[in-house]
Amino acid sequence: MNRNTVLGLLFPNMHDSALPEFTQNRSMGSVPFGGRYRLVDFTLSNLVNAGVSKVGVVTKSNYQSMMDHLGSGKAWDLSRKAQGLYFLPPFGAAEDQYDGRIAPLNGIRRFLYNSRHDYVILSDCNVVGNIDYRKLVEAHIESGAEITAACLRGTLPENMASPIFTTAKNGRITDMVITDRAEGEVLYGAGLYVVSRTLLMQLTEDAVSRNQYSFEWDVLQRHVEDRRLYTYEIPEFAMVISSLGSYFKANMALLDPQTRAKVFVPHRPIYTKVRDCAPALYGLHAQVSDSLIADGCKIDGMVRDSILFRDVQVDRDAVIDHCILMQGSVIGDGSELQYIITDKNVCVRDRRSLKGCEEYPISVKKGTMV
Repeated sequence: MNRNTVLGLLFPNMHDSALPEFTQNRSMGSVPFGGRYRLVDFTLSNLVNAGVSKVGVVTKSNYQSMMDHLGSGKAWDLSRKAQGLYFLPPFGAAEDQYDGRIAPLNGIRRFLYNSRHDYVILSDCNVVGNIDYRKLVEAHIESGAEITAACLRGTLPENMASPIFTTAKNGRITDMVITDRAEGEVLYGAGLYVVSRTLLMQLTEDAVSRNQYSFEWDVLQRHVEDRRLYTYEIPEFAMVISSLGSYFKANMALLDPQTRAKVFVPHRPIYTKVRDCAPALYGLHAQVSDSLIADGCKIDGMVRDSILFRDVQVDRDAVIDHCILMQGSVIGDGSELQYIITDKNVCVRDRRSLKGCEEYPISVKKGTMV
């Protein structure tokens, strides 16, 4: 695949409602994950690993955190004079119209026109996985498809309205429904599409002229019969973030070495913003097992089956069990946390007890003192 033939477009706000606990002041793509990453890192790294050298980040709201994290794109080798990383803020559309993809695409039509690439990859930022986008584009070209929808086979993620496809043997879509309820194993969309740039501009203009703003309902479903729409079943391991429960389970899955080996593939690395921190400091009373501990942490209590981001402090006699503690969290002496997710800069004072359960983890808002 020629790197100059494909343009990447990311939609980091598409699933903000799935994690309202963490998206009040940030986009879905900016949500921290796995001890040092953001959700956008996986999609952006997949694009870069496939040779895509021009990426537009189509923002809607709360994008300061995203801009701070991505910066000039240097960590992804996208800081360059020609092409590189572009932030595309909202322009010319109402707030509710930006819930879909059509209004943002219409707002950046000049960017699309000037790009001159043959194909466009459209991707949300709620899937954690190391996906080979190069094979996706090659499958799109070989099939002769006008639009290719990347799919996952399995149980439909909870609280997620997603396209469910029925296909012929060659992968062509013959029917599709959009629902948040389905029984058994289905072939559902992963919010990842490949389409010709010129066709995308044409379909966008046509949808806007009809006051239609949903890519799934007003483009895919409407053109099932008169356009060549194909599916591409993603062969790699992937986890969809669609709720607080699925976010917790996806993080906990990284504690399994086999899962980490599927996500962090050596020849397709996952890049992220580099921060220089001192190594984690373990005190004389520290007991740590089966956990991921980031740089800058200070631990003098017990931590098991948990993920700690940078600069987390766990004081003496504190017990952390099946928890996700984001950057800057401080856990006081003798406190006990079980199945808890703390946002950044949360302080739990001495001798506090917070307990959730595996099916219902409890989140603590950013900057909260308990």
